Amino acid sequence: MARLVRMTGTHPLKIEPQEKPIFVCTCGLSQKFPLCDGSHKKCHDESEGSTFVYDASGQRKEAAGS
Repeated sequence: MARLVRMTGTHPLKIEPQEKPIFVCTCGLSQKFPLCDGSHKKCHDESEGSTFVYDASGQRKEAAGS
């Protein structure tokens, strides 16, 4: 079953529990989820108040009715 999950983050969450920090994905685009892989760079120019859908290849489309 597919789900549309709304995530509003556009940058990773930095966690520093040890010597080397861990970056957790907040945008939902990471191929290494829950860890950040830099995919959030694709969503920096998204319009506030709009909803976007990303396909398996990372291409973005604005959702209808957003």
